[in-house]
Amino acid sequence: MRRVIARRTGSVLALAVVLLTGCSAGSHAPNAQTAPASAPGTAVPAPATQAAIALLPGMPPPLSPTDVYAADRELSPAVAGHLPRVYVPNSESNTVTVIDPDTFRVIDTYPSQGREPQHVVPSYDLQTLYVTNDLPIGGGSLLPIDPRTGEPAGEPLPVRDPYNMYFTPDGAFALVVAEADRSVDLYDPHTWEQMGAIAAPDCPGIDHLDFTADGRFALASCEFSGRMAVLDLIGADLVKMIDLPGGRGGMPQDVKLAPDGSTFYVADMMADGVYTVDAHAFEPTGFIETGKGTHGLYVTRDSAAMIVTNRGEGSLSVWDFAQQRIVRTWFIPDGGSPDMGNLSADGRVFWVSGRYNGEVYAIDVVDWTLLARIPVGRGAHGLTVWPQPGRYSTGHTGVMR
Repeated sequence: MRRVIARRTGSVLALAVVLLTGCSAGSHAPNAQTAPASAPGTAVPAPATQAAIALLPGMPPPLSPTDVYAADRELSPAVAGHLPRVYVPNSESNTVTVIDPDTFRVIDTYPSQGREPQHVVPSYDLQTLYVTNDLPIGGGSLLPIDPRTGEPAGEPLPVRDPYNMYFTPDGAFALVVAEADRSVDLYDPHTWEQMGAIAAPDCPGIDHLDFTADGRFALASCEFSGRMAVLDLIGADLVKMIDLPGGRGGMPQDVKLAPDGSTFYVADMMADGVYTVDAHAFEPTGFIETGKGTHGLYVTRDSAAMIVTNRGEGSLSVWDFAQQRIVRTWFIPDGGSPDMGNLSADGRVFWVSGRYNGEVYAIDVVDWTLLARIPVGRGAHGLTVWPQPGRYSTGHTGVMR
């Protein structure tokens, strides 16, 4: 059997076909404690400083040397004509619910045309939304949605085990996170031909990731082992495994880079809080207690704060980057299970799925009031709000830069 392995040389992709024999394809008090470092691993070249950043070839340079989200203040001309909608994948109903954010009403529901839809992912060029159907294992598909109509745009694309999906910051590859296969698969985002894979055999439950400020590395969570994986996007290789301080019983979830590029934040559902990881040395540096079942991380439009969803207790916590502390923990009235979502384009309304309640919450994060509780399908998961401000999408539920 053969496997295609993708490698880069500068901005050029070189493909090597390797013949393999007998191998398979493959409200809490603020807390910022210092955590012990992980055991030494494979040495990783430190990303360049903000003062002299060496970008991933082909990546658009950041608008600010101190804020990777500086472009997330206004809509791109590329989304002109796109309908304002909230798209909700219902993983237990195998459907997609479409909500009008102006009226808070469901206006459409259609089949995901695959099993267990997990996330709705905006494409790098902002022109398509993809529903990731991650079953059957070894199979799976992406359902394209046209954001101009809010409806499916063609047949599902066969893609192996797409639990989640991201795009390299240069737009060269779609990174399909094949959770069950412990792999990040590299696809051409135009032809959807698989170009290679980064195997992560010691990362069971690989599911969320984010990129360094220079775009050269990604940090991915290993949900079922309390570990993190460092991926080299130049060499298309796994270069380091990190043990989180909570041990192998931890369940790391969403990953988000601080605006200044110095720190990764890692939500951990079992630790009930967020670990911090140095984005240059790739070592754990601390822990922030938030709430039970910590799951999703969302940077506000002004890059001043980060909203944390605590799925197990139905609350949101707010981390202030300047003050380096939790400044608010707000509970959903009558409870809920806030999971994944995103902010409205103006940053005022936070839309989030209620994973165990079959509903979506629209929350005013200026006045901190619940605007709507909207019934959707069973297992509501990685919803996205569209359109989003920013120049390009790195994937997930609309992480923009």
